[in-house]
Amino acid sequence: MLFRRACVLGGVFLAQAFASHALADEAIVGDPAAGRKAAGMCRTCHGVDGYARIPIAPHIGGEPAPYLVHQLTAFRDGTRTHEMMSVVAKSLTDQQIADLAAWYASQIALASLPQGVSEDAAPEACVACHGAAGLSELEDAPNLAGETVMYIDTQLKAFRTGKRSHEIMSAIAADLSNEDIRSLAEWYADIDLTIEPAK
Repeated sequence: MLFRRACVLGGVFLAQAFASHALADEAIVGDPAAGRKAAGMCRTCHGVDGYARIPIAPHIGGEPAPYLVHQLTAFRDGTRTHEMMSVVAKSLTDQQIADLAAWYASQIALASLPQGVSEDAAPEACVACHGAAGLSELEDAPNLAGETVMYIDTQLKAFRTGKRSHEIMSAIAADLSNEDIRSLAEWYADIDLTIEPAK
């Protein structure tokens, strides 16, 4: 129940944060075609279509554009750090970030639960923001469908230890045991993810 309240409250905060972020950046419109060209720098880890090629990189095809803009900007500005992404994002302009976000957001993410598994069994702490099937319910929350156990485990532990910070996720992860984290990671990793090109 505590996790459900935290996620619902988090949804409100994230929606408010997104609204103010969108107003600040409303003049920057991403161009998917330009983003497709720039995505060459992302292909080794994330693939040109956004389906990750390595287990520690997330799938980013079909992610909400505001989420991608937020994360790339955080890597560029140093409020989020990663040995590879911080270097890649450092030289990106606001327009390039908007273009990349527009390209990857234009892909269509489709998710399906394993046969015989009901959405009712989805992790209560996660569904309000990330959806039972791992497709984002909010503009500034990522999809989790089909991510590897390694990736989700690493990110939740980063939130728990403070290596990665977020007003909602840090509080939720603080109360998770290693076993809780593994269980959440396995739920979303078992979901089948397909990324289709924009139509």
